[in-house]
Amino acid sequence: MPRQTQAQIAANRARYLELKQAAQGAAPLVLPPPTARDAAPIADAAVLLREQVPGGWYWTGIIRRGQVLRILNSQGTPGVSLLAWNKADPSERFNHADTIKIQWTAALRKGRVLFSDMGRVLLSIVEDTSGRHDTVIGGSTPASVARLYGPDSGVRNARDNFILAAGKHGLGLADIPPCIGFFAPVSVQADGGFAWDAAGVVPGDFVDLRAEMDLIIALSNTPHPLAPAVEPLPIDLVIHQGAAPDADDLCRTATAEAVRGFDNTDRYLSA
Repeated sequence: MPRQTQAQIAANRARYLELKQAAQGAAPLVLPPPTARDAAPIADAAVLLREQVPGGWYWTGIIRRGQVLRILNSQGTPGVSLLAWNKADPSERFNHADTIKIQWTAALRKGRVLFSDMGRVLLSIVEDTSGRHDTVIGGSTPASVARLYGPDSGVRNARDNFILAAGKHGLGLADIPPCIGFFAPVSVQADGGFAWDAAGVVPGDFVDLRAEMDLIIALSNTPHPLAPAVEPLPIDLVIHQGAAPDADDLCRTATAEAVRGFDNTDRYLSA
């Protein structure tokens, strides 16, 4: 690599780290460690839906503002992909790039939020026992499945599942952006490549996502494209009514960027 190019990369990285440090220095809170497995029980009276999604299949539905979706990786399947759209205006949807850029990190965990392409907050990660989620690579496709399992394997993929899920809400291929992959322990290597950490997939992990507006949700229970060729296992979903957030709610106050995102969201919903 030419020295000039290396110098440019180094300068750009230094500037990025400078801006990141300034942004994080303005954050009023430090994010907590992962949720303990027994720390967030759900009261039976609060449960609105319980459903199991078989390996390889998908689930889609409406989640109202204030409701919480728990995704329970009960058997340790390697990755669960998710997309979200604003129910009132599905042209607004989850934006993985803005979610990373606005929060200065690709490492999503308890206290982080999922942004839309309008700078508003769609979902908050209110509990998370894993902290190993992928916001960069995206879900599996017919091509990635064919490479890993063979061209005639019959193994389903996230892309096709999302097309089917979106169609149930009058949406199509153009409405499907890159997804987030939960329980997907991907790391970046020194050479810039990606690696899969199989030990990071732990049966019993769960993540709780609080809806910050009425949403269309689509989940694909298909292995992450970097996971080894394994049979996808069932996951469990629980939708329950969450408590109203306090003024010092972690997700609403943990970062300056989240504060601005919630300001945008609250103004939109009160209009």
